[in-house]
Amino acid sequence: MSIRIIPQDELEKSDRKTAEMIPPLLFPRLKNLYSRRAARLRQLAEKNPLGDYLRFTAVIASAQEIVLYDHPLQMDLHARLVETARQGKPPLDIHTLPRDGHWQRLLHSLIAELKPEMTGQALAVLENLEKASAQELEAMASALFDNDFARVSSDKAPFIWAALSVYWAQMAALIPGKARAEYGEQRQFCPVCASVPVTSIVHMGTQHGGLRYLHCNLCESEWYVVRSKCTNCEQTRDLHYWSLDSETAPVKAESCGDCGTYLKMLYQEKDPAVEPVADDLASLVLDARMEQEGFSRSSLNPFLFPGE
Repeated sequence: MSIRIIPQDELEKSDRKTAEMIPPLLFPRLKNLYSRRAARLRQLAEKNPLGDYLRFTAVIASAQEIVLYDHPLQMDLHARLVETARQGKPPLDIHTLPRDGHWQRLLHSLIAELKPEMTGQALAVLENLEKASAQELEAMASALFDNDFARVSSDKAPFIWAALSVYWAQMAALIPGKARAEYGEQRQFCPVCASVPVTSIVHMGTQHGGLRYLHCNLCESEWYVVRSKCTNCEQTRDLHYWSLDSETAPVKAESCGDCGTYLKMLYQEKDPAVEPVADDLASLVLDARMEQEGFSRSSLNPFLFPGE
């Protein structure tokens, strides 16, 4: 099954009923999104060997919250949604959507918010980014979207991605349509922007309780993928679940013996406070264990990019 986003006025009544049973796609809820993430990062930092870095990323998330509201986005996406629905493509595809200057305004505002909070190497990185030309910033953004991480230093990437993420999240929240589940594959990519997940999360509650959604590492949307299926290759026969604590741990890794990858699963019923980006970053010890077992990540955390 794949997920396609179509204009709301083109949905048939039967589609509406199906969507109400299991919503295939959850658009981002921007209110307090970044402040909740920052609070969770600070909470997890208290007893974590990576506490300093978690607090560092919490400062970035707090700055994202500020620039989100300082620079609201107004954009009519209806025409693009109609066109991409006809093509069966994600409406905010990172490889085809033209970027305007809004994301760079977000970046410079983010830098202004962060400079008073930073010292040493981090401050030097921000000052370097502040001096970069618009063309240089666009080139780095394109390189990140193309997974060409060698062209962007790992200390610059989180700041650039932070601005791009706010931009894409703002656009995703404005999409005037709904999602429909259809037959197809490639569920490993976000149906809104074609980026990859950071983790998956098993929700609790009456509407989405027990359902697994993958959380996009860029636009903050979540899309449904049935449990007990590899989120990377969609095989079901050789899945295993790993944790550092016990079977009741709120963070586990689902590994696939077919494709050799893994993706973390967060369980809200085990800990209602779990947050995709924060809890993934705070459980890097589990990543090290998975690498020892011969598995590679199928996801990417927006605060942890591969080195040069």
